[in-house]
Amino acid sequence: FDSLPPAHYKETVSTILVWIQQAETKLSMPQVAFAEYEIMEQRLRELKALQSSLQEQQKGLNYLSTTVEDMSRKAPAEVSQRYRSEIEVILGRWKKLSAQLVEHCQKLEELMTKLQRFQNDTKTLKKWMAEVDVFLKEEWPALGDSEALEKQLEQC
Repeated sequence: FDSLPPAHYKETVSTILVWIQQAETKLSMPQVAFAEYEIMEQRLRELKALQSSLQEQQKGLNYLSTTVEDMSRKAPAEVSQRYRSEIEVILGRWKKLSAQLVEHCQKLEELMTKLQRFQNDTKTLKKWMAEVDVFLKEEWPALGDSEALEKQLEQC
């Protein structure tokens, strides 16, 4: 019985596997093209919340690793190997999920910066176009008024 995991171990494995599955599902949602900054902010908040949740689940993962190490010292080789394989699969998924989460956050932050810059550039361009439109609608000076023509040429 010393070589068998405690009941808490099985509960923790189940909890972590369910959490990983849910997180993988959230991350696998298709990345749609965002054109609204507010939607991107919401998605980033969701990803940051998922990162916080990942950190909260870390205690359970540490417990599993420690328990498997303890069991491997006491259990027969085949039992020990089975639990080591189980924890290796969980750790592999965990690491992949962590890396994806960091990558998604970084990519979204970069896209948000680009969108913000684009929106600012668009505002500036629209303002300039409005000024040009006013200028183009101005009355042209008479042909004999060389001073007014020179001034308008400079504005052009």
